[in-house]
Amino acid sequence: MRDFDDNDFPLGYLITFRCYGTWLHGDKRGSYRRNSKVISRVVHIPPRPRLEGAEKVQLGRAPLRLNKSQRAIIEQAIREVCEHRRYLLRAINARSNHVHAVASALSAPEPILDAFKSYSTRALRRNRLLDQNIKPWSRHGSTIYLWKEKDVAKAIEYVMLGQDYPFSLD
Repeated sequence: MRDFDDNDFPLGYLITFRCYGTWLHGDKRGSYRRNSKVISRVVHIPPRPRLEGAEKVQLGRAPLRLNKSQRAIIEQAIREVCEHRRYLLRAINARSNHVHAVASALSAPEPILDAFKSYSTRALRRNRLLDQNIKPWSRHGSTIYLWKEKDVAKAIEYVMLGQDYPFSLD
């Protein structure tokens, strides 16, 4: 059985990026890594308190939490990216410690993720809501491929309503 319909390209991506220091490896929520054999699946890694403790020691500054004004600026910046690059933004939700978006584009997801982060950072600085020397985001992010319409719909619902549980295509 195939994990995608007869599409040559994904119908969209669920893109997530976290604020610096807010979800460390070993965290009680566990971690996730992509399954190398099935691109649309992630594998749960259980909590490891000692690893989390080691990660906390390595933090160079306090974790970043976004306030209401910062979240609004980030959402607007992502809308601007999508308008400028002609991505279809299907859903956006900037939370206190991470940002979720569902976007469709004839592009790999990594440049989309990078654009979302860089536009957001510039907008926060331009509006004086982030110091120039602060890097607000953790490294990389999550880019889940959405091959089926039902998966796009599920991702949109998750972004808008389902923040209390991890996203899964199952």
